[in-house]
Amino acid sequence: MSNVFTRLKESIVSDINDLLDQKEQRNPIATLNQYLRRCEKEVKRVRELINRQYVLKDTFIKEYHHTSEMAEKRKHQSEIAERAGETELYAFAIKEQEDYAQKASRLKTSYETTVKQLDHLERKYAEMKRKLKDMYLKRMELMSRENIANVNHRIDRVIHPEHAFGQSFSKFEESDMYLERLEQKVNNDYHHYTIDARIKQLEQELEKKNG
Repeated sequence: MSNVFTRLKESIVSDINDLLDQKEQRNPIATLNQYLRRCEKEVKRVRELINRQYVLKDTFIKEYHHTSEMAEKRKHQSEIAERAGETELYAFAIKEQEDYAQKASRLKTSYETTVKQLDHLERKYAEMKRKLKDMYLKRMELMSRENIANVNHRIDRVIHPEHAFGQSFSKFEESDMYLERLEQKVNNDYHHYTIDARIKQLEQELEKKNG
């Protein structure tokens, strides 16, 4: 049964990936915009985590100074207790001094490790921002090419409409040419009729004068 669900899951994932690929082919800029938004969120999240690490670094150094001071304090107190012959107090102070000293050592190591890690993280973060900037530039390049393609397409529709409209334009062009011929014929017929009518009128007027 688990194998069936595994194959079903793989099939669904494959179908989703195919749909995403088709969407990317249809509108690569929209796909790139979605990817950029995800990257922007990741960069913001990384910055937040790095800032949290800075807080931890400051906490480490603060606690280190505190435990170091306490270790020195207990050391001084143990010396006083020893000189005073207070055995139990001396043992307690020595134990406290050792605990604080060990804790201070661990905190110092954690602090130094955090400083190194922060340096590495800052370099990686700078690389992330450079990559994001590169993708912004890539989007601008794609948008420019898309815009140029759209402009050229619209220009071609005007200059070479037969390429844009194909056979339908040829039919339209034939109809337009037929209308032009029809208009020319009507105009010619009108002029011919006007001339014939005018000549006939002139002939009648001449006949009256001569008669």
